[in-house]
Amino acid sequence: MNETPKILISNLNLSIDKHDILKNINVKIPENKITVLLGPSGCGKTTLLKTLNRLTDLYENVKINGSIILDNEDILHTKSDITKIRQKMGLLSQRPYPLPMSIYGNVSSGLKIKGVKEKMLDEKVEHYLKAVNLWEEVRERLHHPASALSIGQQQRLCLARGLAVDPEIILADEPTSALDPLSSQSIEEMFTILKKDYTLVVVTHILRQAKRIADYVVFMYLGEVVEQGPANEFFSSPKMDRTKAYLKGAFN
Repeated sequence: MNETPKILISNLNLSIDKHDILKNINVKIPENKITVLLGPSGCGKTTLLKTLNRLTDLYENVKINGSIILDNEDILHTKSDITKIRQKMGLLSQRPYPLPMSIYGNVSSGLKIKGVKEKMLDEKVEHYLKAVNLWEEVRERLHHPASALSIGQQQRLCLARGLAVDPEIILADEPTSALDPLSSQSIEEMFTILKKDYTLVVVTHILRQAKRIADYVVFMYLGEVVEQGPANEFFSSPKMDRTKAYLKGAFN
């Protein structure tokens, strides 16, 4: 990958209570691509994802060093407002957590954070619901509780809410693990469309999903990056023995 990366992670180490979680991580995340963090459960994928928007600050007894460069700024050693850094990165969790309000309110809350005027809210709410292919399903019940939606619809609503704050990057942590196959397919299709305007970083341990959506793959094992590269090269001609074993299903 020769182009300038959207995010450059260098010599990143993270420990909790002196237990090493991430070990000397060096990763280049390309812009307007889907980068998949792939590997078995417990290998450090989610922790790495959380370092990108400084959610690891919420952990106790964390020691972290290295650098994460975003927009020419090391976000691990910055004097900038951390809230503004987090607003650059929309986060989609394993399970959807819509706000305890209406469908409309979930999306408009993010818009209000960005300072969108009241008279523009209707238009913008429609825009972001259409962006996640949810508008036609909810247009007649915008003021119904978000909790009344199916879990797949809730996940798309949470994605719309995240997009409404106008992030540059979408972080997704096992975003389809709680969804049925049709809802999972819908989310994957959304990602492939959204990468035109956003950089996506997706955590998964599902090999089939990684093959379907990844442009770039970072394979992790026991807190280390074993191998990384463009998806077509990674899956067709892996270089490391551990990668080859994982792709053959020797462990998961």
